[in-house]
Amino acid sequence: MSGKAVVHKVARSIDWEFIAKIIVSDEGKKELGTLRRAFEDVNNTLETKFNVKPPTINWDFYKEKLGPSIVNIFQKSYESLEIPEYEDTYTPEYKKKYEEWLVKATQMEEESKREAARLSEELKKLQQKKEALRTLTVDKYLADHPDLKQKIDEEIKNHNWGY
Repeated sequence: MSGKAVVHKVARSIDWEFIAKIIVSDEGKKELGTLRRAFEDVNNTLETKFNVKPPTINWDFYKEKLGPSIVNIFQKSYESLEIPEYEDTYTPEYKKKYEEWLVKATQMEEESKREAARLSEELKKLQQKKEALRTLTVDKYLADHPDLKQKIDEEIKNHNWGY
């Protein structure tokens, strides 16, 4: 598959708007914009620079101007020229790195989900405690903390008011 075909296939599969909705930080949005511009630049380069066909040579015109003997040598050399097909040796290396990063990203995503669930539970507990504070009485609090009640009773008994 040519580089151009790969870019077209990848370009169709990227949902830039969906990615932009997921990213919440300003720095992340800035980086996404930079990535998108770089991707479009590469795509544009592949479309324009590497898609240009060499112009056809009018051999007859040059044969009339320069003579057929010298032009025939150039024509034979030009037609025997073989440009080798590009052999991609980089993709397997980067594909391996991509797979490693994908595994790491998946692990980090799972860790983030677990941490988010834990924090959500902790938030629920804190909200319940906050709600309970609205109706909490001193007697109920001291009943739950007998050591504090004993300390306060000792201070009152010894006339040690808040010192």
